Amino acid sequence: MFMGFNHTVHGFILLGLAESPGMQLPLFGVFLLMYVLTLLGNLGMMALVRTDRGLNIPMYFFLGHFSFVDACYSTVIMPSMLVSLASGNNDISFEGCVTKLYSFMFFGIAECYIMAIMAYDRYTAVCNPLRYVVMLPQAVCIQLVSMSYVLGVLYAAIYTGCTFGGSFGKSNIIDHFFCDVSPLLKLSGSDRIIRERVIFAFVSINGISTSGIIVVSYLYNLSTVLRMSSTQSRSKAFNTCASHMMVILVPTQSLLYLCCLPHCLTLYYGSFIYAWPSSAYVLGRDKVVFVLYTMVMPMLNPFIYTLVSQDEKDALKRLVKRQTAS
Repeated sequence: MFMGFNHTVHGFILLGLAESPGMQLPLFGVFLLMYVLTLLGNLGMMALVRTDRGLNIPMYFFLGHFSFVDACYSTVIMPSMLVSLASGNNDISFEGCVTKLYSFMFFGIAECYIMAIMAYDRYTAVCNPLRYVVMLPQAVCIQLVSMSYVLGVLYAAIYTGCTFGGSFGKSNIIDHFFCDVSPLLKLSGSDRIIRERVIFAFVSINGISTSGIIVVSYLYNLSTVLRMSSTQSRSKAFNTCASHMMVILVPTQSLLYLCCLPHCLTLYYGSFIYAWPSSAYVLGRDKVVFVLYTMVMPMLNPFIYTLVSQDEKDALKRLVKRQTAS
């Protein structure tokens, strides 16, 4: 895999988040707590979905995979960053940098498509409730999730190949806490413009396709809910969609505020972190976006679903009763 890259450096130095050495220990404590909560929340969600019969429906099958990719791409970033904060060693090998970027892109892209599938699942549950099980049998659910992972493999290979396809002769210092696309492209040679355009094109396709599915699904949901005459039916439909909408809207609003106001660039949760051209790239803001996307949201997502979804609350109550009874 690495032999195809034309590189003249054998490793990189990550400058990290903390400019002051005195900030490293407090940041280590904060991020360690966040990582523990991320693992507990997402692994707990996966276990709950697999063990509770009341959650044996497509909606929670997709949620289990969503929690899986949340836990995985946080694990790609956070352990090495915690080691760096604790030891002060910010070196990373060329091969390690490639592997981390590919892994992060794979899980991030897979998550975007799983979120789109979850939106389609909500559309089916709200607009076609009587045909829900027929439209989404287990075989179809497995195929949809598998397609998300396959697309993650393919797109991650394209992004990683374009990022590391040039030479790195000028510098090996990355002003970031992660081997991100934008700072790596800034270190590469003069041929980066073509590679930037290729990345931008594929990220745009990625984001437009996934966000398009989500927007269209929720427009149909809204139209269906507005035609409902029963308050109880509306409340049930809202409960079906509320947690998924919150998981989408919270990071989207933050990313719009952080990234779009200065450059009028439309972003979509996660997919378009890499979409802006290097001329619009602002390093400090990009670090904030990555903290939000790779640490804060994976930590919050399982708690959002548990707090908003009545099915999740009931499943937790059943779990507590089983544990106390035993």
